[in-house]
Amino acid sequence: MAQPIPSGGFEFGGRQYRGSFSRGPGGLVINLVALEEYLYSVVPREMPSSWPVAALQIQAICARTFVLRHADPQRPYDVAPSDLDQVYEGVVAESPAGRQAVDATAGTVLRYGNDYADVAYSSCCGGHTESAADAWGGALLPYLAGVVCPYCMDSPDFRWIRDVAFAAIARATASQLSGMGRLRDIRLGPQDASGRARYVELITDRGTVAMRGSDFRMAVGPRVVRSLLIRELSVQPAEGALTTPLLHLEGAGNGHGVGLCQWGARGMALAKATTAKIAGFYFPGTALDTWTNVSPPATRTTSRRR
Repeated sequence: MAQPIPSGGFEFGGRQYRGSFSRGPGGLVINLVALEEYLYSVVPREMPSSWPVAALQIQAICARTFVLRHADPQRPYDVAPSDLDQVYEGVVAESPAGRQAVDATAGTVLRYGNDYADVAYSSCCGGHTESAADAWGGALLPYLAGVVCPYCMDSPDFRWIRDVAFAAIARATASQLSGMGRLRDIRLGPQDASGRARYVELITDRGTVAMRGSDFRMAVGPRVVRSLLIRELSVQPAEGALTTPLLHLEGAGNGHGVGLCQWGARGMALAKATTAKIAGFYFPGTALDTWTNVSPPATRTTSRRR
């Protein structure tokens, strides 16, 4: 249960939070907190505090812009406290480096024209960021069209290999195969301009089913299929020492790949790139600016259920 504490803020679920709280529908607990104080917790959870200053600062700017772009007065809260929006865990998540990055960029946002940019970020792009239109549909945004990124090679997920039991893949995709019989093989379908798989072809007893790449990744699990930048996909039959068929995957990157590549920002910062240069590289055509005609918000930035 959420309870105010004498020193200010409140406790909920064993954690301390800044600001105040209210109760919403269905047992929702909503944290009303100043945007900059919310960012104190978000930045260290979305990016390691040990990373270079310029990388932490662009993370702060992206997180701030995300909130201002997505705040919705029609909902009881503005953003969820998880990777559905941005990870937020209250005071325990804060770090000196994270607070310094927020304070150094206070009020700074990414703008495109007269609006806040529709920012996105993920761990590692694998060498090429993804177009938002290809990832999620909708109109092409010039600043989210995808760029070649040579800066994220230090990521442990820059290149990855996974072997998964074929039976597990059949179970994960069963809802896509209703009435199609047994899953026999899997092949990569068409790729988009960044090299990511638009579709995966599921070969069954009764024909081929095209499954969206993003649906396949979520069904199998994002910790297994780290990204859709899949370089190789093949079924290894059960023979010799291999007692059960396996799906062999080789890929690059971790996450959806749209917008800021966090490991790339780290690489650029280590190469002495400024925060502004990192912003311009991953969001070409945008500009760093401060919010105008908007008072610094006390934003309903988190919601947690009892």
